[in-house]
Amino acid sequence: MPKTKLGKWSLTLILAMFALFFIGPFLADFLYESVPAGDSLFEDIVSRPALAISMLLGFGAGVSAFVTGLISIFKHQERAVLVFVSTLVGAAPTIYLIAEFLLPD
Repeated sequence: MPKTKLGKWSLTLILAMFALFFIGPFLADFLYESVPAGDSLFEDIVSRPALAISMLLGFGAGVSAFVTGLISIFKHQERAVLVFVSTLVGAAPTIYLIAEFLLPD
C-alpha cells in the first residue's frame, strides 16, 4: 500500500478513472439510446452531456494519476507497487492525449 499522500491520491485517481470509464458506456446505453453521437466534442457535450463529461473526467483522472504518481515516485521516494501500476496505467491516457494533439486526424 502507498505510504505517501500523493501515492494514495494516485491510486484513488486511477480507480476513479476506471469507474468513470465504466459509467460512460453505461450512460450511453441507457440514457442516450436514441441520441446520435455528435461530429465534434462540443456537439457531443451538448447532445449527451453526462456521457461526455464522465469520459472527460475519466481522462482527467488518468492524467492526474500519472502526474501524482510520478511526483510521488521521484520526489517522495514512494516504492509501493500499486503506485507504479497506477502511474503506468495513467500514462496510457496521457500518451493518447499528447498523440491526439500532436497528430490530429
